[in-house]
Amino acid sequence: MKVKITLDSASWEADLSKGVDVSIPIQGGGRGVRCWWVDYPSVKPFQQGDFIGSVKAGAPVNFNDIAFNPHAHGTHTECMGHITAEEESILSHPPPPWMLAQLVSVTPEVKQEDRIVTRSGLRQVLAETLPEAVILRTLPNPESKQNKEYSGSNPPYLEADAASWLCQKGVLHLLLDLPSVDREEDGGLLAAHKAFWDIPKAPRPGATITELIYVPDEVPDGMYLLNLQMAAFENDASPSRPILFPLKPKME
Repeated sequence: MKVKITLDSASWEADLSKGVDVSIPIQGGGRGVRCWWVDYPSVKPFQQGDFIGSVKAGAPVNFNDIAFNPHAHGTHTECMGHITAEEESILSHPPPPWMLAQLVSVTPEVKQEDRIVTRSGLRQVLAETLPEAVILRTLPNPESKQNKEYSGSNPPYLEADAASWLCQKGVLHLLLDLPSVDREEDGGLLAAHKAFWDIPKAPRPGATITELIYVPDEVPDGMYLLNLQMAAFENDASPSRPILFPLKPKME
């Protein structure tokens, strides 16, 4: 199935049979990515009395209890409620399931012990007119990002001025392959989160940030149709599954 996508005067065509999943799944058994000193997710059979929810243990079905933290254990999409005193659920302002997105690769700038995605770095790779979603792939881009222990590693992060620029350009949905848009330890400033959501000046409840994605090297920079799938959790963040569909210029 093919669909036509139009932005201003430009048109593209997307083949919905050729999606690329750029999510990192939540995994049990001491596997997968983790951040913020949170232990690995727990996936184990439910037990009550003599019942053990495992076919291997003699049950008719597999019936697992799962414990995880969406911010620490895989790809997740968060709303403004992540940093506000008011309890805001991602389900109150869910992102549209389909949107036009631009994928770019960017090399963080080294500043003392930090690696920072700067405003100037983004302006070098992004166009002046941006779609509603922007996807950042940071370089280098090893496959080990999918199973990395980020706790205590001071991973790269987004300069607050870069987040503010994306806000000013009208980007509503930011996706990136880092644990956070902010520094791992910043004293609670959360400057990039606040800048992207424009808090407290003009809060943007419909804007979202999706962290801990992984975009393989073979996926080229460019324009994509983004299908942002999200689990139905009443929480400030939910596990999510972004899928990219390559776009080709539409010949009229």
